[in-house]
Amino acid sequence: MNDDINVLALVKGRERYIFLFDDSQRADALRTLGRFASNTELSFSWYDAAVLSQKVRQVGPASKSLDRTSLVQPEE
Repeated sequence: MNDDINVLALVKGRERYIFLFDDSQRADALRTLGRFASNTELSFSWYDAAVLSQKVRQVGPASKSLDRTSLVQPEE
């Protein structure tokens, strides 16, 4: 069993979006990104969801990197 926790963080101005998930929760993490993007009360956009979705798919058992933490800052 793999006890590693994947961490994705998005910094948008003063807002911080931090997502923690293990490899078995990858689909849940992707659904959460979609829910956040569809919530008009958040500044989290569909572009943010797309970028982070790519990161969710990249981290995990296939990744050989020891540092599985990713910090994403949107282009301005």
